Amino acid sequence: MTYSGIQSRPGTYALLLSSAADAVIQIGRLGDLRLQPGYYVYVGSALGPGGVRGRLGHHMRPANRTHWHIDYLRAKTILEAVWFCDNRKSREHDWAKRFAAMPGASVPLAGFGSSDCDC
Repeated sequence: MTYSGIQSRPGTYALLLSSAADAVIQIGRLGDLRLQPGYYVYVGSALGPGGVRGRLGHHMRPANRTHWHIDYLRAKTILEAVWFCDNRKSREHDWAKRFAAMPGASVPLAGFGSSDCDC
């Protein structure tokens, strides 16, 4: 998967990840995430320098040093697909609510990825 056509603009993105195995992942100080076989969607915004291109460049490869919650999960999953839009306004909360409302969706670890908001 490449990201060469993505501009360095602010925007919102979603990562579709898959796991084929059971595992327990320590997510920093947040606690343990019980990873089960299946699909995971992570939604984020990239409004700072580098925009969506910079953020996706980070997420498309496992991190050498963990910075965000998603870095822990990426080390144990396969990145299957990416969706994004260019926009100076974050759509992160709207997208996350829509994904959470999908049939069969659940939140496997409360607070994962949302350390900068109270939703």
